[in-house]
Amino acid sequence: MNAPLAKHAALPALDALGSEWQRLDFLVWCLSRSRQGEAVGEAEITRLRELQNSVDAVRAVGGAWETLLGFHLSPIDYDILACALAPELEPRLGWAFQNLQAGSAQPWATRALIQELLALDATQAEDLRRALEPAAALLRHRLLRLDQDGPYRPITPEPWLLARLTGRPLDLPPPPGATPVDLAASWDDLVLPAGRLAMLREFMLWIDQRDTVVGRWGGQKVGGPVALFSGPSGTGKTFAAGVIAQALGWRLYRVDLGRLVSKYVGETEENLNRLFDAAHGQPMVLQFDEADALFAKRGAVKEARDRYANMEVSHLLTRIEMHDGPCILTTNLRKQLDSAFTRRFQLVVEFPRPDAMARAELWRRLLPPRAPLHPAVDMGFLGNAVALTGGSIRNAALHAAYLAAGAGGAGDAATPTAIGLPHIAHAVWRELAKEGRELAAQDLGLLAAHLPREVRDED
Repeated sequence: MNAPLAKHAALPALDALGSEWQRLDFLVWCLSRSRQGEAVGEAEITRLRELQNSVDAVRAVGGAWETLLGFHLSPIDYDILACALAPELEPRLGWAFQNLQAGSAQPWATRALIQELLALDATQAEDLRRALEPAAALLRHRLLRLDQDGPYRPITPEPWLLARLTGRPLDLPPPPGATPVDLAASWDDLVLPAGRLAMLREFMLWIDQRDTVVGRWGGQKVGGPVALFSGPSGTGKTFAAGVIAQALGWRLYRVDLGRLVSKYVGETEENLNRLFDAAHGQPMVLQFDEADALFAKRGAVKEARDRYANMEVSHLLTRIEMHDGPCILTTNLRKQLDSAFTRRFQLVVEFPRPDAMARAELWRRLLPPRAPLHPAVDMGFLGNAVALTGGSIRNAALHAAYLAAGAGGAGDAATPTAIGLPHIAHAVWRELAKEGRELAAQDLGLLAAHLPREVRDED
C-alpha cells in the first residue's frame, strides 16, 4: 500500500533520526578527503562503524523509521531515503551534496552521488539502481520522486513525507480537472440512519486496514477503494465525502468531468491519465459527481462516436479501479446505472431523505447556534412541518437567520430580533419556490399558518 494511505502512530521526534544525518555528514567528509587523494584511515573506519550501529538502531524493526512509515525497508532503501531527505531536513548536507556534484545547481542527491558516497561496488550499485525502479518499495510506496531514470537525475522526497516529518501543513496542488472542496465536518455532524453511518465507517476500513489485510494477511490488492453514494440532491452525499476526507486528514477534490471530456478522439483518455497520475497515492479523496451520466446503461453502438464514448467510460473505470486512493462517485439516479459497473465498487451507500426525527435534528444543528430563537420555535414541530432534505434545511435555516437579523435593523447587534416561525416559514417558502412549481400555502404544512401574508400574496 502506498504510504500516504496508511494511518500510523504519532511522528517520532526529528532528533530520533539525528544519527542518519551524522553518518551522512561523516560520509561526505570521507568522500571529500578521498577525492583529494587522502586515504581513509582506521580511526575513520572505526567512527563509521559506530555511526552505522546508531543508524541500525533507528532502522530496526519497531524503530523510528518504521514508526514513521508504518512498514519496514531494506538497508539500501533507508540509505537512499536518508540521502533524499537530508537536503530538506539538514540544509548543510544539501550544500555539501551540491558541492560534490560539479556543475549542479540543485542540492538533491543523485544515484551517482549515492553510489560514490556509500563506496558501492558493481553488485551493490546494481542493487541501488533496482531500488529506484517504479515497482520497488521506495517509488511504489510514493516515498520518493524520480522524474526520469538515470544516474544523474535528482532524487527528491514526496511532499506528504516531508509534511509528516516536519509537521508542516500539506498543501498539494489540485490534480488537473479537479477543484478543492472545503468542508469542516466530523462524524458527529452527519445525520443519517445508523446503518448508513456503519457503511461509511466500513469504507474507512478499506483505507485504514489495508496494510493488515494485504500486507500481513496476503489479501488480494485492489485499487481504490471506490464507493457509490446515491440519493436525492441535498441528502448529504458530498457532506459525507467531506467527513471521510476530514477523518483521514486529507483534502477532498471534486472532479469536473466537463474539463476532462473532449470531443477529440483520445484527448479524454489523456486528460484522465493526467488526473490520476497526479492524484495516485496522494493524500486526497476524489469525488465524481453525476455518476449516472458516466456509467449509464449501455445501448447499441449506432455510430463511431458511441464506440469512442464506451471506450472513454471503460478507460475511466479502469483508471478508477487502478487508482491508489479513495474515489467517491455520487448520483441522484442510481436506477440508470449499469449494474455491471456498480458490482465493481467496494461499497454502495443509499442516502435517504431524512425522516421527521432526522429533520428536527438537522434544524437544531443548522440554525445558527448563537442566534436568539423565539420560544415558539420547536425543533420537533419543524421536523414534522415540511419534508425537506438536509441541503434545503441548511439553506432555509440560514435564510431565516438573515431575515431575523435584517428585521432588527441593519448592523444593529444591540437589538437583535429572535428567529421566529414567520422567518422560518418565509425561508422555507423561498426554498420550495426554487423547484419552479406553483406554490400553495398548504405546501408549507404546519408552517402555513405562520407565513407572512405579504410573502404569500407577492407571488
